[in-house]
Amino acid sequence: MKKKTGAAIGAIAALMLNTTASFADTIKIAFIDPLSGPFAATGENALHLFQYAAEAIVNDAGGVLDGDTFEIVPLDNKISATESLIHLQTAIDDGVRFIIQGQSSGVASALLDAINKHNRRNPDDQVLFLNYAAVDPALTSSLCSFWHFSFDANSDLKMSALTDVIAESPDLTSAYLINQDYSFGKAVSATANQLLAEKRPDITIAGDEFHPIGQVKDFTPYARKIVSSGADFVITGNWGADMFGLGTALIANGFTGPIYTYYASGSGITAGFGESGKGSLFVISEGLTNPPPTEEGAAYIDGFHAAYPGENFLLVRTSNVIRMLAAAIDEAGTATDVQAVATALEGMEMDGPFGGTLYMRADNHQLIQDVHILAHTDEGVTNTFDGSPFGLIAENTVSAAGMDTPTTCEMDRP
Repeated sequence: MKKKTGAAIGAIAALMLNTTASFADTIKIAFIDPLSGPFAATGENALHLFQYAAEAIVNDAGGVLDGDTFEIVPLDNKISATESLIHLQTAIDDGVRFIIQGQSSGVASALLDAINKHNRRNPDDQVLFLNYAAVDPALTSSLCSFWHFSFDANSDLKMSALTDVIAESPDLTSAYLINQDYSFGKAVSATANQLLAEKRPDITIAGDEFHPIGQVKDFTPYARKIVSSGADFVITGNWGADMFGLGTALIANGFTGPIYTYYASGSGITAGFGESGKGSLFVISEGLTNPPPTEEGAAYIDGFHAAYPGENFLLVRTSNVIRMLAAAIDEAGTATDVQAVATALEGMEMDGPFGGTLYMRADNHQLIQDVHILAHTDEGVTNTFDGSPFGLIAENTVSAAGMDTPTTCEMDRP
C-alpha cells in the first residue's frame, strides 16, 4: 500500500463523491473528521489507520460477502458540526451507508441527531454511525440510538478506572481539572468531581476550569495557574493541539506531578514531553501495543508502519471498528440493509489481537473492552510515537470495563 498525501486524498474524495456510478463490489465508508486546521494531525492519523485497517483486515483477506471490498472516503469537516452535516448528506446521496466519526462529541451529537431523523424518514435508505472516539457518556445513555455504536470506552468508564488508581495513591491530595469547554470536557470534569469525592473525599479540587476548544494559542497562563495552585496532579480530557499546548506549557513552567489524560500521546505530544514525561504522564486507553499480546497484533503494527512510514500507531480501536463491521456484514449477509448489520453487531463478541475480549453491549451499543492506565516511557517500548524513543506501557488494567455498569439508555428500536 502506498501512502497518499493529504492533497491526493482530497482529490480522490472529491472524485468519489462527484461520481454517480459506483462499483457493486465496493462498500464505501465515509470518514467525517478534521483533515485541516488545528486538529488536522489527529484526523489524518486516524484516517490512515482506517485506510490501513480496510486494506489489511478486509480487502487483502478477500473482502466480505462475495468479495466486496471496503473503501474509506475521507471528508474534511474542519471539526465543524455544520460542515459535518453537509458531508453526511453528500455521502448519503452518493450511496454511502456507513459513517465513521470520532473527533468531538459535539459533532457526534449533531451527526447522530441527523442520522436518526434521516433513518426515520428514509427506511429504504438508512445509514449506520460507527463512533470510534467521541466519548461523551450521553451518546450511549440519554442520546443512545439503534443506529449508533461506540467503539471507545466512554469518559465515565475511563474516569472510573482512572480514579480507582488515584484512590490507591495516598500521596495525591490535590487535583486540578482542566478541560475543553464543550460537552465532553464538561463530562470529564463532572465525573472526576463525583468519583474523587466518593473514593477519596480527602482530595481537594485546587482548580476546575474550561477553555475554548481549538482557540488557545498559548497555554502558559493556564500552566502558571496550575503550578501556583499547589495541585499535585492534573486530570484533563484535552486532545489534539489543545493537549499538545497544555502539556508543553506545563513542562515549561515546571509542573512535575502526574498528568492523567485521555489523549496525551502522538501528534507531537509524546515527543514534546520526551524525558520529562517519564513518571508523570499517563494515558487511559484501550489496547496493548508494548508489547502486543499476540503475533497477529505485532504483524499488524509492523504492516501499518511499513504502509505509513513515520506515522504513529495510536488508535487500536480503528482496527476493532473495521473487524467488527466486516463480521457483522458477513453475518447479516448484506451491506445494504444496515438494520440487519446493526442487529448483527448487537451482542457481538470476539477476541482482539491487542488483548482482551471485545463485546458490543446490546442495550446501549457501548463496546466493552479492557481499559489500561498507560505510562509514558522509553523503557521496553517497540511501538514508539513521533519519531521519539517514547511510547506507552500499561501499569494498571481494568478488565471488561463497564460490563456491569447500569445504563439509562432507552433505545427506540425500528
